[in-house]
Amino acid sequence: MKNLHLLKSVLLSALFLLLNFPVFSQTDVARKTTAVTYPLDQVVLTQFRGTTRFPRMKGEGRIQRTSKNGTEVEVSVSKMPRPFELGSGYATYVLWAISPDGQVDNLGEIKRRGTFEFDSKISVTTPLQTFALIITAEPHFLVRRPSRVVMLENLNPYSQSGRTLATTTTIEYFGNSSDYFSDARTPEIAELDYSKTPSTILQAKQAIALAKFAGAQRDAATELQQAELLLQNAENGYKADRPEETVDIAARQAISAAVKAETIAASRKEARQQRNEKTRQDAEIRESENKVSDVQNEMAQLRSELAREIRNRELAERDAQNYSNQVKELRNEIGKLREEIGQTKTDAENAKVQLARYEGEKQADERRREEAEKASRRQAAQSVLMQSLKRFGTVEKTERGIVLNLPENYWSAIRAVNFAPTAETKLTSLGEVLANNTDYKIVVEAHTDNKGTPQELETLTQTRAQSVADKLVSLGVAQERIEAKGYGAALPIMPNTTNLNRAKNRRVQVILVSNN
Repeated sequence: MKNLHLLKSVLLSALFLLLNFPVFSQTDVARKTTAVTYPLDQVVLTQFRGTTRFPRMKGEGRIQRTSKNGTEVEVSVSKMPRPFELGSGYATYVLWAISPDGQVDNLGEIKRRGTFEFDSKISVTTPLQTFALIITAEPHFLVRRPSRVVMLENLNPYSQSGRTLATTTTIEYFGNSSDYFSDARTPEIAELDYSKTPSTILQAKQAIALAKFAGAQRDAATELQQAELLLQNAENGYKADRPEETVDIAARQAISAAVKAETIAASRKEARQQRNEKTRQDAEIRESENKVSDVQNEMAQLRSELAREIRNRELAERDAQNYSNQVKELRNEIGKLREEIGQTKTDAENAKVQLARYEGEKQADERRREEAEKASRRQAAQSVLMQSLKRFGTVEKTERGIVLNLPENYWSAIRAVNFAPTAETKLTSLGEVLANNTDYKIVVEAHTDNKGTPQELETLTQTRAQSVADKLVSLGVAQERIEAKGYGAALPIMPNTTNLNRAKNRRVQVILVSNN
């Protein structure tokens, strides 16, 4: 009976842990951008596109791969906001090269020019041959992987003659998912600090904060103290109006020392965790060995008792009948124990089934919730997109998707295939909107009235539709997203009986079809 109660307690404890054990998870969302294989000894140009958070930013790059020095990269940027506007932790910008196999190369810091929005330029070399270029906001220039705040990313490249070059498959990478940027210990950079304090001193403060976040106060105290001393020297030099170069060198030494402290702290923390895990495993092994020893002692004791009972039976025949009754009672007890054990096993199986059903229902509820949220976000984004398209023409929602009707004044004449001068600006803005909404395929359809032969009208509308599609591709819309169709006068929306009706039949429609 004692062993049965022990078994019940173990099973109930295990079931309680299964039902109450918390589940921890972290989801990193991969970001996609275009990688380029740069041809040897050929100058390649590329434009940079600002992300949706800061679309006003611009940039351009000049890249040349040489067999001697690797790949030379020269990037110019404009309208860069002040990093502290992005939140705590950001003090500078860094240019990155990312290869399709996940290799990340910190190409260097894009130094600020002035206090407000600034333009800057950087010339560097990377050993990579196939890579994508992005610019991110960072706490300091020595970070080893990009943050999730992507400011600019390269578009499709082209040669000096204007010919678009082939690109590789879109690559995916994970940004830095550290909780540092939302931690209360992350130092704030105020506008006053940004305008009056050298950038390298601000970066040094962020580097030291990162080291403390990694546990350097415990695991790399000496290295952290050295970094803080170097930062203090830089600040003292700045307050004493020492040469800018001297202050910059001291601050960069502080950043390097802080990165060293952060690396050492992380390494020592990992080693300590490994030691603790080894200690825990050793303790579990000793506990298991003790349990085995206890069971063996109990079995030996039971064998001894059984032998003593047998000897007592042989020596006391007069108690044979009583012994027989005891055996019968023991058998009944064994039967009851077996029934109880069987019931316990059944209860445990039922508990497992119930737990599995609960987990299934929980996952199904989570999937339904995520789908509802996704549909809500998609509907909200669609409303914003339709509102932004209204400045280019009339917009309506049909069963085919979002339909944008371009007015006739986009063309230089009724039967012309050349854009009107005023249409260039509108098409440029339209291209930016469509390039940033990658969840839609784009169908460009052109129609006209019935004045002319069917062959002439079909050629006219096909040329117009293709001209609009080519213009959008040149503005950054992916080629595989666009389809151009010319229908001539085959699909009128009004009878071609009056000039007004014929004007309505002369139309170019840009139809956005959802990928979902």
